[in-house]
Amino acid sequence: MKTALVVGASGIVGSATARLLLEQGWTVHGLARRPQDQAGVRPVAADLQDGAGTAEALRAINPDAVFISTWLRQDSEAENIRVNSAMVRNLLDGLPRPAGPRHVALVTGLKHYLGPFEAYGKGVLPDTPFRETQDRLHIENFYYAQEDELFAAAARDGFTWSVHRPHTVIGLAVGNAMNMGTTLAVYATLCRETGRPFTFPGSAAQWSGLTDMTDAGQLARHMLWATETEGAHNEAFNVVNGDVFRWRWMWGRIAAWFGIEAAPFDGTVRPLEQQMAHDAGLWHEIAIREGLAERDLARLASPWHTDADLGRPIEVVTDMSKSRRLGFTAYQPTDDAFFALFERLRTERLIP
Repeated sequence: MKTALVVGASGIVGSATARLLLEQGWTVHGLARRPQDQAGVRPVAADLQDGAGTAEALRAINPDAVFISTWLRQDSEAENIRVNSAMVRNLLDGLPRPAGPRHVALVTGLKHYLGPFEAYGKGVLPDTPFRETQDRLHIENFYYAQEDELFAAAARDGFTWSVHRPHTVIGLAVGNAMNMGTTLAVYATLCRETGRPFTFPGSAAQWSGLTDMTDAGQLARHMLWATETEGAHNEAFNVVNGDVFRWRWMWGRIAAWFGIEAAPFDGTVRPLEQQMAHDAGLWHEIAIREGLAERDLARLASPWHTDADLGRPIEVVTDMSKSRRLGFTAYQPTDDAFFALFERLRTERLIP
């Protein structure tokens, strides 16, 4: 029986990864600052900013594979670099040295190509579709710092690694900082409740241009594939669902799922952070009336992140040829991923 350590086990990516590994017969340890009760997952409580505490929490765990799917948002990119690189370093330094083969998978994302939040989608960007052969941007980026910590630890300890760069991830987690699927579900629910128009909040480039996304289950399958495929070791990969779409098509499908009409788009950017700025009290009332499990709007929705994705001034499409050539063929239609998430949110009483 193989043993895995899933770092960020309660998040969108971590919970999907833990679930897949359990289905495949792995023993799964789930690390988080405040571990949640996850069926079959052995909780590990650790703050990755505390190197000594992390080492103590991990001293009896010697995993065959490690899946890193966590980060902490800071007020500046310099702080993002300092904190998030230290978290990867403390984790890999704190693990017992491998007793046998070990693989470490690190999740980053398309900010590798688009730049960090402070310079997101600005300046000179590589052509789309984004490919793994494209060089790093000439700008500081905490994803690069995380990668460098991974590479240094692998050279020291002799484990193999993979880096996984998803586009916006669709999945279920409460309290997650980057959660477009649940944000759109909450927004649609509020529009239905109030009769407000279900208005696309982003740019004309995103409305009309091609784009793609990544289902959390697809990402989990990709990480497990890279772990178990020798040819995928010590490589960085893009990972998306495999389809492309335009938001002018997807927006209407999301609206229809919630039984509302999609408002016409006139090219004006109307950020969700502004549209939803005063909705916390209304959501609290809806949650009480409908018996929902979460009354705090801020723990469900992340408008700022959805605005960053949907407000980009460029088309974003991701190439997966590298994975396909090595044998990863899984495919997930993005509309189905949204609808499956909405069903789970309703089943778990997170939306009415």
